Amino acid sequence: MPPLIHPLARELLAALVAHGWTAAVAESLTGGLVTATLVDVPGASRSVRGAVVAYATDLKAGLLGVDPDLLAARGAVDPEVAAAMATGVRTALGADVGLSTTGVAGPESQDGKPPGTVHVAIATPAGVRVASAVLPGDRAAVRAATRDLVLGLAIEVLAGTGTGEPLDSLDEL
Repeated sequence: MPPLIHPLARELLAALVAHGWTAAVAESLTGGLVTATLVDVPGASRSVRGAVVAYATDLKAGLLGVDPDLLAARGAVDPEVAAAMATGVRTALGADVGLSTTGVAGPESQDGKPPGTVHVAIATPAGVRVASAVLPGDRAAVRAATRDLVLGLAIEVLAGTGTGEPLDSLDEL
């Protein structure tokens, strides 16, 4: 039985193709779920360059270029870390667009943040946008909702490109 195609993944990939852009993904709490969802869509290879699963904090600095001082001061569950991850994966993998996820899937707190605390980001040539949320549910529910949050944010941002809107703000949900 073929995998079910996630409608947000299909929509995001169509938007990337329409822009002639490629994407790269930096995942922490989602552990590859975002990338797997994207590559389930036939033709994803036209737009998806690759991904980095940087589950450990030191990998966020070493592979994605997140400032170690930022990680030491705030921990990995932080909107600025999400922004740096998206920018870092965009650069590291030579993509037009970088997506990132970081947060706490639970059941325990991390860095003083309760389970369900998530931050996602998208970096484009126009700048970076971050969305943050506290999501309900168990680990699987938080991971799935985080995937949907980052895909939805990316669709929203790509729909607005070319409008002259700067993307350099941090949007808190």
